[in-house]
Amino acid sequence: MRVLVHVNNGVAKAPRIGRKAFLAVALAGIASIATAQTVPDQRVPDTGLNLPANFQFFGKTDPNIRKPTAIVNSAVITGTDVDQRVNMIIGVNNLNLKPEERDQLRMTVLRQLIDEALQIQEAKANEITVDPKEIDSGFNRVARNFQKSPEQMRAWLKEVGASERSLRRQVESDLAWNRLLRRRININVGEAEVKAMLERMEQSKGSEELHVYEIYQNATPDRAQEVYANMQRMITQMREGTPFDYLAKTYSEASTKAVGGDLGWIRPSMLPEELATAAAGMSAGQVAGPIQLPTGFSILYLAEKRKVLMADARDAKLSLRQVSISFPKGLTQAQATARAGEFATATQAIKGCGDVAKVAQAQGAEVVDRDGIAVRDLPPALQNMILPLQVGQVSAPFGSVDEGVRVLVLCGRDDPTAVNLPSVEQVQAKLEDERVNLRAQRMLRDLRRDALIEYR
Repeated sequence: MRVLVHVNNGVAKAPRIGRKAFLAVALAGIASIATAQTVPDQRVPDTGLNLPANFQFFGKTDPNIRKPTAIVNSAVITGTDVDQRVNMIIGVNNLNLKPEERDQLRMTVLRQLIDEALQIQEAKANEITVDPKEIDSGFNRVARNFQKSPEQMRAWLKEVGASERSLRRQVESDLAWNRLLRRRININVGEAEVKAMLERMEQSKGSEELHVYEIYQNATPDRAQEVYANMQRMITQMREGTPFDYLAKTYSEASTKAVGGDLGWIRPSMLPEELATAAAGMSAGQVAGPIQLPTGFSILYLAEKRKVLMADARDAKLSLRQVSISFPKGLTQAQATARAGEFATATQAIKGCGDVAKVAQAQGAEVVDRDGIAVRDLPPALQNMILPLQVGQVSAPFGSVDEGVRVLVLCGRDDPTAVNLPSVEQVQAKLEDERVNLRAQRMLRDLRRDALIEYR
């Protein structure tokens, strides 16, 4: 379920309890991403509140400093509940958080637990309950996705300071909320609408398409300053090496958080104008934000670009032969450079893959063969170096003093086939998901507005 109002083009379906919903997968190169600046300066965006230029505080100056516990319509969320969920997130993602980052995570988890309580309560008010056996099945499914038995999963949760109860509560809220959505929301997408979308896709063949990830947070005028500052801290964490998808799963208020903020492949015109403008100036691997939207703020990560319905050269499957040498310990930089130069001269003279064995033997090099490697599975720098090569050609030498120097010889390439239009069923499901997500966001927003929440 993706409950992000301003993004109506994602393909994520209702979240299923599983490893993908809990396990962060570090995005390659995120620690060294360049930041595409889309905010001209560090001023807080206009909130429309007509705030005075000079003022003083009366009473508590930081209402966010509170113990992370709450009573939600009589349901109690304890400090232990918060700590156990925090520990589970840290354990799953193998994080080493600073004290201030842990405090921020605790407040985010509290908001998530409040939402879960509201979802379960609303489901029960509509006579929807989740049988304990179903929760057992959900818990066991998560354990299998982590390649653990239920007993091993319980032991692991205890080891990291979490609990089975915390995970079971998350399973229950997901099951209850999705059932409530299916009961309340009836979306019908007509054949004419599906046909029109397929025609638009065909007309856009060859235009640019982006693979985008997003962190979105809603910001009412009274919270704009707080949310903007939080997102600036997230960008700082990314620069320090925190994976984008961990931050999305932890802090995003879009349901794409379940898949690390992944919006899938989309055309810029399908994004809100503010996000489309930011994405237009980005290169693959860049992050932009915080970007102000009518309903809040977003951070974008652009993973890749491609042409709509056109085969992507990076999907080609390669047969590669790697030739490598290592340097003995104690070799000086000058000696290593000289040896690498000799190796480069010899390998650049290779005449096709059949000539590799002879050159390798003369250089005392090791040869490794690999077939079926997709270009996109190589590091970005190697992708750019391999793509122009013809069969039989050799890459430039690369490596280091510690790990040795190597070259790649291209022995074969299977180019990708043409990309087909999605099926009618796929397009219909996508349109239905968009509308369900919009309705779900509104439902949860109304529940928050009407709830009685007492913080302690």
